[in-house]
Amino acid sequence: MGQDRVLGLLGLARKARKTVSGEFAVEKAVQSKKACIVFVAEDASENTKKLFSNKCSYYEIPCIFYGTKETLGNAVGSGARASVAVTDQGLSNALRRAVGI
Repeated sequence: MGQDRVLGLLGLARKARKTVSGEFAVEKAVQSKKACIVFVAEDASENTKKLFSNKCSYYEIPCIFYGTKETLGNAVGSGARASVAVTDQGLSNALRRAVGI
């Protein structure tokens, strides 16, 4: 897994204004099917991991447990973030390839 590549693509998605971050906003993006892929920090709480795992499974959106809150937050240009959604299909496909799914 090329961590730098994944984080770089997340940064690119942020610059293109195609990311949503923060638990409430990501949950809303998943429910409205605007999210194409969701990243959840590996150091997020078990409740957060379970919430997004279940929601993404229900709405058939890939959910990747990746990096830390700090690295995800840095990638999207904010403080620590437990979850980040990408809302662009092209960037989502590139991220899927980068993580190997």
